[in-house]
Amino acid sequence: MTFVLAIDQGTTGSTCLMVGVDGRVAGRGYREIPQHFPEPGWVEHDPQDLIRCTLEAAREAIAAAGAMPATIGMTNQRETVLLWDRTTGAAVGRAIVWQDRRTAARCAELVGDAGRISELTGLVVDPYFSATKLEWLLRQPGVRSRAARGDLLAGTVDSWLIWHLTGGAVHATDPTNAARTMLFDIGALRWSAELCGLFGIPGTLLPEVRPSSGLFGTTTAGVFGRSIPIHGVAGDQQAALFGQGCWSPGEGKNTYGTGAFLLLNTGTSRASPGGGLLSTVACDRRGQPAYALEGAIFVAGAAVQWLRDGLGIIESASDTEGLASSIRSTDGVYFVPALVGLGAPYWEPAARGMIVGITRGTTRAHLARAALESMAYSTADIVRVMSERSGVRFDRLRVDGGATSNRWLMQFQADVLGIPVERPDMAETTALGAAGLAGIAAGVWESAESFLATRSYEQYLPGTGAVAAQEGGRGWNRAVRTTLSWARGAE
Repeated sequence: MTFVLAIDQGTTGSTCLMVGVDGRVAGRGYREIPQHFPEPGWVEHDPQDLIRCTLEAAREAIAAAGAMPATIGMTNQRETVLLWDRTTGAAVGRAIVWQDRRTAARCAELVGDAGRISELTGLVVDPYFSATKLEWLLRQPGVRSRAARGDLLAGTVDSWLIWHLTGGAVHATDPTNAARTMLFDIGALRWSAELCGLFGIPGTLLPEVRPSSGLFGTTTAGVFGRSIPIHGVAGDQQAALFGQGCWSPGEGKNTYGTGAFLLLNTGTSRASPGGGLLSTVACDRRGQPAYALEGAIFVAGAAVQWLRDGLGIIESASDTEGLASSIRSTDGVYFVPALVGLGAPYWEPAARGMIVGITRGTTRAHLARAALESMAYSTADIVRVMSERSGVRFDRLRVDGGATSNRWLMQFQADVLGIPVERPDMAETTALGAAGLAGIAAGVWESAESFLATRSYEQYLPGTGAVAAQEGGRGWNRAVRTTLSWARGAE
């Protein structure tokens, strides 16, 4: 049996899978990543934790499979950015995570440049993206002078891991990750000198951009006991799009993780951003650049984590399914989980979480159900805007990510949308997509079609609760309007 090691370095943890040529997972490893919140709105990772947890999870997966992989595919949390010394590999401070909002004021100053930035990158000006984070790092004492001397390198998490896995031999990224930095011209598919100048970022800091499916170097022998080539790299949402088989225009998926991300493949046509949607780079069936529309929900599963870790009203995320099923409705309680601002289609970085409709009879079951409902209603908001802008009518929605194990949520999502929701037999399609990109380049699979041939799907159809779920959307929209008014200081 030939295996591909899929590395999925996410926001809350690193998952590694040993995927066989038959599509089955023969080994699995996972390590949680510690989160750091030094100030309100700030989110950081220790760069060494990213390496340590990833290597521990990878070695666990390899050991469980009892075999060495033929190649490695990598996918990662996007927009999170780091600086490190090009000689020693030592990081300059912590990684600034995609959820971090510390550069909101700087983004507000860029209002006059927003049109040009969107034209080049397909993005809105927002702290979510890497450019203002990297600019902030370079403004710390002594850092800019080191960068000017050529002593530093910068990159998203994929570049950080690749550099260390290859012993510093390769400083590279792929177009799907580069497209999330707000420094990449997605029309020309290259770093923009104009934007680097705007943010004061030396081009020498940035990694080489290589195709998502292709060689990214080989690991040093000491990492896994022998050298292994890295043949695939993609940002987590584009990897999931590929792993779901959404290679053609008009095909889309939603991933429910820490946040939720809905992508619609638009093929070789770059759709115009707008309506709170982004235009970004994805992959075609060969792992070469294609385009997609994207709607980003900043907080999805993280809302459930907050119920567990912040409020202590559940012991595990799985508790929410039973709690949601135990009541007929939320009795008018809505939870808008804008814990780090609101993403698509609103893009309000000043927004903060809000729970409305609480009465004396509100229980933890109502809050748990409201958290789950927020994921479904947020997704429905994006599906509506995406359909309007693209002219594509969704006949189904393919889904993946940890929250799809919640059957109550999947049924409620189908009820809210009024269309079938399809969940693959393997929910970890982000890792699967990374495996596919690498395995196709390395010859493990002959084609994208043969790679996906072993997958099957479970379908959720709109049911008897569809009318009530869709009517509940009006209350959700009112709660969102209230959240936006609070953020914007309306009386």
